[in-house]
Amino acid sequence: MASLIVFSLGLVWLIPFTNICSLAITISNETESDRQALLCFKAQLSSPAEVFSSWSKASLDFCNWNGVTCSTQPPHRVMELNLASQGIAGSIPPCIASLTSLTKLQLSNNSFHGDIPSELGLLSQLSNLNLSTNSLEGRIPSSLSRCRHLEEINLSNNKLQGGIPSAFDNLPELQTLVLSENRLSGTIPPSLGSSLSLKYVDLGRNALTGEIPETLVNSSSLEVLRLMSNSLGRKLPNALFNSTTLITICLQKNSFIGYIPPITATSPQVKHLDLGGNQLSGTIPSSIGDLSSLLTLRLQENNLAGSIPETLGNFQTLEVLSLRQNNLSGIVPPSLFEIFSLKVLDMANNSLTGRLPSDIGYTLPSIEGLSLYSNKFEGPIPDSLLNAYNLSILYLTDNHFTGLIPSFGSLPNLEELDVSYNMLEAVDWDFISSLLNCSRLTRLLLAGINLQGNLPKYVGNLSSTMKELYLNDNNISGPIPQEIGNLRNLKELHMDNNSFTGNIPPTIGNLINLEHLALERNKLSGQIPDTIGNLVQLSYLTLDWNNLSGRIPETIGNCNRLETFNLAHNSLNGSMPETILKITPAREFDLSHNHLSGGIPEEVGKLINLNKLSISNNMLSGNIPSTLSKCVHLQYIEMQNNFFEGSIPQSFEQLKGIKELDLSRNNLSGKIPVFLASLNSLEHLNLSFNNFDGEIPSGGVFANSSAVSVEGNNHLCASMGDRKRKHKTLVLVAKIAIPILEYGMNEKISTKGDVYSFGVLLLEMITGRSPRDEKFSDGTNLHNLVARVFPTSIHDIVDPAMLRDEIDAGEVLQNCTVPLAKIGLACSMASPKERPEMGQVYTEILTIKHTFSSILDDETK
Repeated sequence: MASLIVFSLGLVWLIPFTNICSLAITISNETESDRQALLCFKAQLSSPAEVFSSWSKASLDFCNWNGVTCSTQPPHRVMELNLASQGIAGSIPPCIASLTSLTKLQLSNNSFHGDIPSELGLLSQLSNLNLSTNSLEGRIPSSLSRCRHLEEINLSNNKLQGGIPSAFDNLPELQTLVLSENRLSGTIPPSLGSSLSLKYVDLGRNALTGEIPETLVNSSSLEVLRLMSNSLGRKLPNALFNSTTLITICLQKNSFIGYIPPITATSPQVKHLDLGGNQLSGTIPSSIGDLSSLLTLRLQENNLAGSIPETLGNFQTLEVLSLRQNNLSGIVPPSLFEIFSLKVLDMANNSLTGRLPSDIGYTLPSIEGLSLYSNKFEGPIPDSLLNAYNLSILYLTDNHFTGLIPSFGSLPNLEELDVSYNMLEAVDWDFISSLLNCSRLTRLLLAGINLQGNLPKYVGNLSSTMKELYLNDNNISGPIPQEIGNLRNLKELHMDNNSFTGNIPPTIGNLINLEHLALERNKLSGQIPDTIGNLVQLSYLTLDWNNLSGRIPETIGNCNRLETFNLAHNSLNGSMPETILKITPAREFDLSHNHLSGGIPEEVGKLINLNKLSISNNMLSGNIPSTLSKCVHLQYIEMQNNFFEGSIPQSFEQLKGIKELDLSRNNLSGKIPVFLASLNSLEHLNLSFNNFDGEIPSGGVFANSSAVSVEGNNHLCASMGDRKRKHKTLVLVAKIAIPILEYGMNEKISTKGDVYSFGVLLLEMITGRSPRDEKFSDGTNLHNLVARVFPTSIHDIVDPAMLRDEIDAGEVLQNCTVPLAKIGLACSMASPKERPEMGQVYTEILTIKHTFSSILDDETK
């Protein structure tokens, strides 16, 4: 009996010990399960060595592994896994779902790809999920709705597709939902607004459609709503401003239409309102001034019209106001220029009028960015702006400002200044010298403000941070200073359309970061410097309409990022350097109107991105390379007025996108290829004045007589459609000429000045050239041009539209064009005393009209 009692007491003591052992085994199993899950996670990923160096199979203390946070009390389970920005790549391993106590999973800013594993729905304790800034694809798994404790979901900046799961309304604790910058489509689930905890929603930069659910804007908890850059449309919800909780409303770059909803007394909480980039119309409601807490108001890029309401001047805390690119008009309320808190004011691209307040620099003491370009502001630029110490961006371009350019050198924070295209004056260049004090200046735009005289050398002492310098469309003369090469960080230099003379300074090659160089329409001479080849970042080079001579430098091939390359209208000679074929990105290639000789290199087919090739009016010779057809993006080919010979390459039938082909005035021969009629994109074809023979093809572009020119080919024989084409041509000439003739008969022209205008009009009709043609910039004029060739060589300058068909050319020329030119010359004499009376002109015009009409009658019989 005693033995039994002792044995029973022993059992009593063993029971708790057994329970302890059982608990220890359970704890050990759970922690080991977490360790194995982490090792499984690591095994399926690649990363820099140091990321998982502490994750060793030999290490049992996984709570000290990189990125792992465990619970402080036993059992030590994995609570957080934070591996953000670690350079990890691969698919997210499903075995991560074995970390059943995980509350936070942070894997953002890595290179994860593939689908989000549906197994994440097994993490029942998860409260924070951040997989943003990866390359994840597929749909958002609806299984995430099982994670009932989720407070934050951030899947932004991935490649996720499909719709937003409606099951997210099963997450009662969800406060933050960020799905921006993906490829999500479909509509916003109305159920999303039923969550009582949701405070922050960002669905921006997707492809969502439909309208904003009323349930979402009526949410009693929502504070931030960001839906920008989608395809949402229809009208804005009327309840948008009824919310008592919304602080940020960001709906820009969608397709919303209609009016801005009325502002109610319940919406003063809004601090940030962005409705820009939509199709909103009507006026800006004056009630918007009741949003007394606003910090930012962006209504840019809509169709808002009318005047700016006075109530916008009521804001006491507003920092950003953007009304850019609307249809606003009228005078800006003075109170708008008195918002002391305003940092950014953008009213550009409207039709606003009036003057800027003279004290604007004092009433906007916090202003950092002032953008008023493309309006109708007038008067002087206020000197008080020089007191706006924080001003960094000032855009006043394309207005009617007058007076002197202020010396902005007292603005130490100035970074961007644009006063282009105004009616400003610059008595001297002092305003430029004052800018030497602006050490942060990166953009200086002074185009089209009538700057004159020589560009001072100290322009090279402007800020070393300068990236863009625009001096184009002025009257600047003299040489380009060598010191321009000091601005080594320049990316864009525009000095076109001035009167610069002398050589292009070799120091231009110091600007190794230059991407755009525009020097066209000046009076530059000499050779293109070899140092141009140092500009390896260049994508845009225009040196056309100068007096440049010599050869194109071989070093130009180093500029192998060029897309636009224009050396036209100079006096360049020699052959095209083969190094030019290294410029494979080139889209526009213009060497026309020079004295280039030799042939086109066979390797021209390497320019596979070429859209336009213009080498007309040179002395180029040889055959047209068949390899040119490899430039399959070509739309415009201009090779006229050269000495090319041989036939049109058969390979040109591959140029399916060609729109204009001009091979006129060469020595080409053979038959006109039939395939030209099958090039459906071809709109204009000029093969005139060559040696083509055989029959003219029919159909395609040849069916439109006004789109094709083949005159001057003496061995062509007419096709069946030629007689109709001839008739159409004569009718075309009649439409051009007879109204001009009738003008002289019907109008009451009496004064010598009227006679002069009539004469110029006749010469313009005959030649197809405007008296304002850029070719007359050297002192010649339209009268002199015609007088030099009259009458024996009048065909050299006559508009081809008047002599479309060779068969009729002689008759039209003799009986219409020459007499018209004679009258035009007489009427446009420089001295009024030498001009005929209108009665005499009338009689001669009547004779020409009868003669011309008889030609038409004969041809239409």
